[in-house]
Amino acid sequence: MEVVKVIDLCKSYGKGNTKVEALKGVNLTINQGEFVAVVGASGSGKSTLLHLLGGVDKPTSGKVIVDGVDVYNLSEKEISIFRRRKVGFIFQFYNLVPVLTVEENMLLPLLLDNKRVDKKEFQELIDILGLEERKHHLPNELSGGQQQRTSIGRALAYKPSIVLADEPTGNLDSKNSKEIIDLLKISVKKYNQTLILITHDLNIASQADRIITIEDGLIVKDEVNYSE
Repeated sequence: MEVVKVIDLCKSYGKGNTKVEALKGVNLTINQGEFVAVVGASGSGKSTLLHLLGGVDKPTSGKVIVDGVDVYNLSEKEISIFRRRKVGFIFQFYNLVPVLTVEENMLLPLLLDNKRVDKKEFQELIDILGLEERKHHLPNELSGGQQQRTSIGRALAYKPSIVLADEPTGNLDSKNSKEIIDLLKISVKKYNQTLILITHDLNIASQADRIITIEDGLIVKDEVNYSE
């Protein structure tokens, strides 16, 4: 089932001689449950694409449709709610709230929405992420891998339709990187979510169902990964 549809998506910054076209008419469809890796050189437009898929930035033109909702037809308030309920973000730099514990950081999207916490489901997520013994710790008391696990937990706690990961292993060593990717694959499969992941690591990209290559704001290759 189609969960993301991108139609003629363009994004430019600046004007005149300083104008930069980050995306130049991208068309893309992603189905529910897919793990899609987006690769390309720095400045190719892959992070811009991810931000537009998640409602973080606004396109110059074109459409982003998630779960049948035309995202940029929504008001600012509605886009904020859309991000909280439909999209889970995982960043390279974790973006945890320093004064909140692991548990509080993970539950933050639910609490902001006054949504009841299913304690059984939350405990299951804690167990999958291996954070039971760290759930009352603050971020500065965690290793990099544990902080990234916490950010994954925050992204998954609301059971969003899509999970957007921007270089989620960029600050981790190879052992922690493998563990994080394995956890993401297990989690999104368990909850039937769609994972769209930006990476420079071709070993990570090779584990995806599809590999999309972006160059100069255009998709130049979209391949099904039969080897996975």
